[in-house]
Amino acid sequence: MIYTSNLQDITIDMLSGFFVGWGNYPQPKTHLYLMHNSYKAIVAIDETNDRVVGFITAISDGVISAYIPLLEVRPDYQQQGIGETLVKMMLQELSDIYMIDLSCDDDLVPYYERFAMTKGNSMIIRNYERQSGRNINKTI
Repeated sequence: MIYTSNLQDITIDMLSGFFVGWGNYPQPKTHLYLMHNSYKAIVAIDETNDRVVGFITAISDGVISAYIPLLEVRPDYQQQGIGETLVKMMLQELSDIYMIDLSCDDDLVPYYERFAMTKGNSMIIRNYERQSGRNINKTI
């Protein structure tokens, strides 16, 4: 497995099998766009088939706050430590930031507690009709 924050060689053809269970998921072009527009993004690549099998993103002001909106590992690659490695790498990348937040479902709280994260409250709005992202017509 190769882990990298260099997205230069990542193509939409390498991005499939993500957002499982989402009713209206981002297409690979939107997926690539959102990673490029994140403050930080790290991908896990299976070098045997040149496929992205996991990724994590962070958005930040670069000063005191960061938010981790997405951590995804393809279902056929789960339970192999890929997500754990991605979280550890991202937390290291953000280690000079005061507050690092994320929102997760209750069943995932124990997972994130393994990384010294503590449970807090968050308030959210979900516009599911926009879950796939905006129509992206820009070239990356």
